[in-house]
Amino acid sequence: MAPTTGGPERYDAIIIGTGQAGKPLSVALADAGWKTVIIERKHVGGTCINVGCTPTKTMVASARVAYLAQRAADYGVHLNGVRVSMAEVRRRKQGIVESFRNGSQRHLQNTKNLELIFGEASFSGPKSVAVRLQGGEPRHLTADTIFINTGGRPEGPPLPGLDSVPVLDSTSIMELDVLPEHLLVLGGGYIGLEFGQMFRRFGSAVTVVQRGKQLLAREDADVAEEVAKILREDGIEVLLETQAVRVAKDGGGTVRLTVSGPAGERTLSGSHLLVAAGRAPNTEALNLTAAGITTDKRGNIPVNERLETNAPGIYALGDVKGGPAFTHISYDDFRIIKTNLLDGGKATAAGRLVPYTVYIDPQLGRVGMTEAEARTQGRRIRIAKMPMSYVARALEMDEPRGFMKAVVDAETGEILGCAVLGVEGGELMSMLSIAMMGRVPYTTLRDAIFAHPTLAESFNNLFDELKD
Repeated sequence: MAPTTGGPERYDAIIIGTGQAGKPLSVALADAGWKTVIIERKHVGGTCINVGCTPTKTMVASARVAYLAQRAADYGVHLNGVRVSMAEVRRRKQGIVESFRNGSQRHLQNTKNLELIFGEASFSGPKSVAVRLQGGEPRHLTADTIFINTGGRPEGPPLPGLDSVPVLDSTSIMELDVLPEHLLVLGGGYIGLEFGQMFRRFGSAVTVVQRGKQLLAREDADVAEEVAKILREDGIEVLLETQAVRVAKDGGGTVRLTVSGPAGERTLSGSHLLVAAGRAPNTEALNLTAAGITTDKRGNIPVNERLETNAPGIYALGDVKGGPAFTHISYDDFRIIKTNLLDGGKATAAGRLVPYTVYIDPQLGRVGMTEAEARTQGRRIRIAKMPMSYVARALEMDEPRGFMKAVVDAETGEILGCAVLGVEGGELMSMLSIAMMGRVPYTTLRDAIFAHPTLAESFNNLFDELKD
């Protein structure tokens, strides 16, 4: 539809952002007969396809191949050296991103009742949105129902000197076509650890600086300690309880990061600095006050259990509303909206499980309560814990690092949560997540017949290890 010079163009629904909630929602609404418009600032697919899951996990796969090639002799396979080409890794990554992005864009453009607009959207009133198209010309849209799915972006800490040095974030680091000699990573969350281990496997020296007492702050202490042990085994320097003080660049281009830790102040020297210390919501350009939409102090848009903002008829989905920033949660937000608006249901976000996988190697798969959370709540629990070195399949694969841990309700025998730090930890966690959804007691898995030799049969022994 071409821009008009009269009043605002009227739609049944306006969706701002083509992320993992906005894109499928636009198609579902259009298929249901709603006249729908979806607005995208830059690339279809949101964070996941463009700068998140798809490119990072593509590069993680390349790093794992490098790691296995370096370990080939452990399997009796002898190679004549390993060389990593970052330019080729980047091209492979970009090819997959473009394939996914272009497929999603074609789907939107070929959907009846749906219009895709590229431009910058902002509210001009309670039910109206102004769009500055990429060519500069404006469009004015209105709808009774509006959805915000604008996602988030990397955020740097208030560190003196940060503006004076070249800084990488989780997006720009994937565009490197040369290997950092020494990568300094500021932040010990899942983004910092995934990139830190990845570039260590590509051949960089890596130092991770974490101001907290453990990596992965939301995990149990024993899980975080095991992750740190694994990373150190891989040759990564891990500095805990260490605060970044200031950063500068010397005349030769070396980044000098001054930190303060348990042993006092020291200065780290690196060729590159990755800041992986948080993300911020993309709300600053939306002019939310024009629509009467409130935000919290970080700029997130609070919603209720049905994903409604404080403004009638306006919803927020995905990372922009705060909370768990995962693609699968964004997609579940779409399902909640579809169920309620199109299917006559009463879906909510209350009590939903939030599984996730940290794509270090071995993977950390997590779902449900941690042991610390359960004990803080005063729950009567039993803990099942077993090292991966007890798993026959892991030994056969020569991948015995890590452990499995499950939190079980002492009264009902139901599984409350788990952490699987081990080979294919995300897949094993997903099996336990299914058991949790079905409220299957641990005894069913303990006594189940699984094919041998598989990783799944480890559940037989894991749940034999229950302790109070």
